[in-house]
Amino acid sequence: MPNDRVKNLTEEILSTNWNTLSKISYQYQKNDGSWETQERETYKRGNAAVIILYNRSLRTVILTNQFRVPTFLNGNATGMMIEACAGLLDDDDPEVCVKRETVEETGYKIDTVTKVFEIYMSPGSVTEKLYFFIAEYSSDMKINAGGGLAHEQEEIDVLEMDIDKAMQMVESGEIMDAKTIILLQHLKLKQIL
Repeated sequence: MPNDRVKNLTEEILSTNWNTLSKISYQYQKNDGSWETQERETYKRGNAAVIILYNRSLRTVILTNQFRVPTFLNGNATGMMIEACAGLLDDDDPEVCVKRETVEETGYKIDTVTKVFEIYMSPGSVTEKLYFFIAEYSSDMKINAGGGLAHEQEEIDVLEMDIDKAMQMVESGEIMDAKTIILLQHLKLKQIL
């Protein structure tokens, strides 16, 4: 259902270098009934999916570790980030995407995934919606080393760790990625691990 409090929306493309950075201008009707012109910059990078693999009997999770330049520019001395496996949909269904990314990044081939929710991760400036999944894994599902795709300039280390260690790393600040923290907390809150 459209929002009647928004009108005259226009978009000016500022950059299409990596994804699309736009300046959006629009009129917004305030609570007092008056109209105000507002401008915002938005970043359109497409929607994505994220998954955390877990092993119930071992009480472990599979995570990844890779260099992230935005964090390096904002105080992360090494730029390395421990994260759950994720990737852009690239016009695929979220479940198809997350299965593809799992093989590419972790080397595990999973057949069954469970969708847990959808979240806008940074709604003030980024249009991306992230689809969250979990899946159980076992060692016999490992079909390659993972590590990402060279043509996508990925160099990903695969980490298998105890869930309690992962939660301690959240508390200590060693794991600072929001999507990963959300999925780790989901596993704990739902008493999956």
